[in-house]
Parts: sequence; structure tokens; C-alpha cells
Amino acid sequence: MQSLGEAARAVLLTPDPHDKRRAARLLARAWRRGEIDHRCDVPMPHQPAWPARPELLAPGQMPRRRKGGSDRGRIAMLHALAHIEFVAIDLAVDLVGRFGGEFPRGFVDDWIGVAADEAMHFALLDRRLRQLGSFYGDLPAHAGLWEAAQLTADDALARLAIVPMVLEARGLDVTPATVERFRGAGDETSAKVLSRIYKDEIRHVSAGTVWFRQKCDERGFHVVETWQALVKSRFRGSLKPPFNDSARERAGLTQEFYAVIAS
Repeated sequence: MQSLGEAARAVLLTPDPHDKRRAARLLARAWRRGEIDHRCDVPMPHQPAWPARPELLAPGQMPRRRKGGSDRGRIAMLHALAHIEFVAIDLAVDLVGRFGGEFPRGFVDDWIGVAADEAMHFALLDRRLRQLGSFYGDLPAHAGLWEAAQLTADDALARLAIVPMVLEARGLDVTPATVERFRGAGDETSAKVLSRIYKDEIRHVSAGTVWFRQKCDERGFHVVETWQALVKSRFRGSLKPPFNDSARERAGLTQEFYAVIAS
């Protein structure tokens, strides 16, 4: 029987976006059917395989997106979000392939489910781009999204603190305003796609918070103080308001975590 580590590594080393999307969903299906053994017995790659396009640029080199409702501005926003979801497939798969052996089966259930969600989100966004005359890879994309994985490759607790509880939580802060921006431009189709993604992301942040607490309890660590220390030491950005406090609280990420260290 194929191991979880082998199956995860195969997804990570799939470069084509649509093949990777399908591979992530097939991984989730095979796991649910009991066709994959809960063994993380092979190393995960330092860097996943990605396609030649989109061109990846440093944050300072990225073109500035227009905030208006023009077709170009909406396409640029959707393309940026599609890239986030594409990289999020690898982030979730790497999490289970790298750290799944340290946790019970429920952890793998949750994060393989997240990988399947991210694959579905990517498909929705790419389909919307094509409806608007574009496609994923048509524009440059942010090169730094995988950096958080590289900086937390040694510790499951750090990975949970930074990826779901900082990066995905930021999506909860900004997505409602983005939805309203699309609605204001008369693009209800894109707004509905983003609303669907937003609801899933609350569940993803919740999974991060639940398993972060579990690992802290296992190690005898104070949950909030440990999270704050890891954010200060492992996250190169800063936590900037405004925060969507209600969505964060629904995900278990209460103000006691982030209010004190927000810039």
C-alpha cells in the first residue's frame, strides 16, 4: 500500500496546475477509502514543482493592482487569488506529508480535506478567469508565498502558527471587502466564488487553531504565548489591522492571540 508520504510527495512534484489540482483531489479520495497507509516515510521536497508560467516576481516587482472595477483590475485580482489557492494546495499537502506522522488520523483527515478544498478553489478561480478572457499563468504572480513553508519546515507547531493562523487568517480579514468590490462592479459571479471560498477558509483557520492547541497541550506549552513567540520569530511580515474579529473568533482565533502583537 502506498504511504501517505509517498502520495503527498507525488502531488508536490506534479508541476502542471490542473494535474496538481486533480492529484490533490485523488489523494483525498484515496485517503478516505483507506487506500493510503498512515506513514510519513519519505522526505518532502524543499520546493514543489511548479509550471513555467506564471512568471514569479519578488513582492516589490509585482505590478500594482488597480482598486477599481475595470475588467483588467478584476482579472488581476482573480489571478492573484488563483495563485494563492494554487500554492495553498502544496502548503496543505506538504503539511500532511511532512508532519502527518506526528498526529492522529484526524489531523490528516482535516488537512487532506483542506488540500481538496484549495484544489476546488483554484479550479473555480481559473474557470472564472477563462470566462473573463484570461487564465492562470497569464499574469505574473507573487514569488514569496512558499517562503512560510520553508521557514517552518522543521516544526509542525511553527507551520500551524504561521500558515493557517496568520496567512489564511489574513484572507478572512480582506475577503469580505473584496467581495463587495466585485459586487460594486456588477460582477456577482466572481463575488459568489469568493464568498464560497471565504466560508471554507474559516474552517481551515479553525483546523489550524484546533491542532495548534492540541500540539501545545501535548508539549506542555501555553497556547497564546507560544503562538505569539512563533509569529515574532518565524513570520517576516507584520500583523496589520483591520481584523475581521468575528470570523477569526468563529475559527477559534480570538483577539487574545493577535491584539497585543499587531502593528
